[in-house]
Amino acid sequence: MRDMSKIEKVLIANRGEIACRVIDTLRTLGIASVAVYSDADADARHVRLADEAVRLGPAAATESYLRIDKVVEAARATGADAVHPGYGFLSENAAFARALTEAGIEFLGPPVESIETMGDKITARAAVVERDVPVVPGISRPGLTDADLIDAAEGIGFPVLIKPSAGGGGKGMHRVEDPADLPAAVAAARREAAAAFGDDALFMEHFVDTPRHIEVQVLADKHGNVIHLGERECSLQRRHQKVIEEAPSALLDDATRAEIGRAACDAARSVGYTGVGTVEFIVSARRPDKFFFMEMNTRLQVEHPVTELVTGVDLVEQQIRVANGEVLALTQDDIVLTGHAVEARVYAEDPAAGFLPTGGTVTALRYPRSDRRGPVRVDTGIEAGSVVGSDYDPMLAKVIAHADDREQALRRLDEALAGTQLTGLRTNVDFCRFVLNDADVVAGRLDTELLDRLAPTYTRSNPTVRAYAAAAVTAVAAARGEGPWGTEIGWRIGGARPTVVRFSASGADVDGDSGPVHVSVLGDAVRVRGQAEDSTLDWSGTARIVGERLVVDGYSSPVTVALDHGTYWVSGEDGTYELPLAKSRSKDRDGAHGGEVTSPMPGAVVAVPVQDGQTVTKGETLVIIEAMKMEQPLAAPHDGVVSIAVRAGDKVTAAQVLATVTATETEEN
Repeated sequence: MRDMSKIEKVLIANRGEIACRVIDTLRTLGIASVAVYSDADADARHVRLADEAVRLGPAAATESYLRIDKVVEAARATGADAVHPGYGFLSENAAFARALTEAGIEFLGPPVESIETMGDKITARAAVVERDVPVVPGISRPGLTDADLIDAAEGIGFPVLIKPSAGGGGKGMHRVEDPADLPAAVAAARREAAAAFGDDALFMEHFVDTPRHIEVQVLADKHGNVIHLGERECSLQRRHQKVIEEAPSALLDDATRAEIGRAACDAARSVGYTGVGTVEFIVSARRPDKFFFMEMNTRLQVEHPVTELVTGVDLVEQQIRVANGEVLALTQDDIVLTGHAVEARVYAEDPAAGFLPTGGTVTALRYPRSDRRGPVRVDTGIEAGSVVGSDYDPMLAKVIAHADDREQALRRLDEALAGTQLTGLRTNVDFCRFVLNDADVVAGRLDTELLDRLAPTYTRSNPTVRAYAAAAVTAVAAARGEGPWGTEIGWRIGGARPTVVRFSASGADVDGDSGPVHVSVLGDAVRVRGQAEDSTLDWSGTARIVGERLVVDGYSSPVTVALDHGTYWVSGEDGTYELPLAKSRSKDRDGAHGGEVTSPMPGAVVAVPVQDGQTVTKGETLVIIEAMKMEQPLAAPHDGVVSIAVRAGDKVTAAQVLATVTATETEEN
């Protein structure tokens, strides 16, 4: 047991996978853990893993996880010595750190002043410049007007990047190549910054050609010692949100790695930093020896596992040791990068639908065999039965692989994702595998816009014969051979009659009692035939489920099958598929199919622009829903009279009917 003489109990002011990950280290160190939760997370995994748990309030983060007073009171009430903020929520909130300090509770993060300085990109830039840390050419000072920015652009050099001083996540950022477009872009950036962050302050930088996002992990104690633990490549991001990260970067040589590491340590020293932090740089893929400071994240990063795997250093443990006032036991010479690690973030989203947030109940879940020290590691906050709603960030888990070299690490991560079987809602697991197998990614030819270029080329793969066979065999077994999906038809073996399971491949209902895909099952003999999307299926063979594996014509592989509201979810090494059972459509009194408007995802109704009984036209917005900070307008499918089933503020589930448009006589005829 390691000696942790001061901190004996830690409250984790977060949820999901990061709360579970922190609890894991606390348990290893023999330190008690306290979870906090909202009503939406009352039965969440992190709550059950912790030694104690305290309710904060309703599901809305503004009434629970973002309530400084409630979190501080929970720490007081449970006798917590320290609070770990995780990331997101209050992790970089100076007021939160100050409130904990005033309450005599240790904040497992840097000093308040460090958070305040690095939380504003303008003051952060000024601080690191004092330490000769290279910054991108630009203009940054408080109070810049539109005219100041426009006048400075020519000297900075086009293309330029307009950035809000507050906030992050790419909101309010505008790249401008033509001087004529600059005034409108500045005005738009200011509006967006004000709306997103309540602060419209802007600054401007030169846009670095073929940019790569490289960040350096730093560690500093309270005695003036600062070291770095190498860099991470975070260029594979969509819309400025990271998806796949790796350590080390394939771009940097040893000399540049040492130089960028020294610059990161100087950036930390510029604000008297202590604890674990990350300094982010932008690097041109064409000139990797030229790097420029972007910002500093004053917390543990989502992608910290790749650094832990290549260095063998537990960063959460180091946060606790620093808070305890210990002198770093590690020197810069002790940090050796061994092998290569790659991480994929698993999101509740549909990449084939523009990364639309998804949600629902996790009907089944299986991860590959994992260990926090590798070679495969899974950090997760969900399990079978978990409800993924629209109140919080859509990240569900992280799958990380470590190997001797980059090529092997990429392959191992792909295999680990193939073994990640999550059913009940759409995720980006198959998209991550698509990215990992892209030629540019394999070759290490990365930049921050690569994923946005790749995304439009990704399509959800058609369901395979194996998927249909797995679903049908499971359905027949569940029904004990009774064949409840319709009249048995056609195909016979030795006079026996098989059970036929019918699926609607597109997810749409079908007329009559036959679906586009028929699967006949008699014992182990299976026949799949029909039209699945744009593929014609006609296959006969043997298929059976043995434990948690599917055996097709003698080939065995892991598979997860779950039934959810008339849809079979099948997840295996070739992907995850939704296979709705075919059923007859309901018809209106005139025999025409109705005009139901359903929610594409779970969320909340934010507006209903029309009134019940109003005559609407095709394409007119009827309801606007919001999920995970994204608004989705839903339109009338045709002209007619609308019947509204919801009102603003209502919570809705995926596929819930929100409105129905009854066609007018003209439309019907």
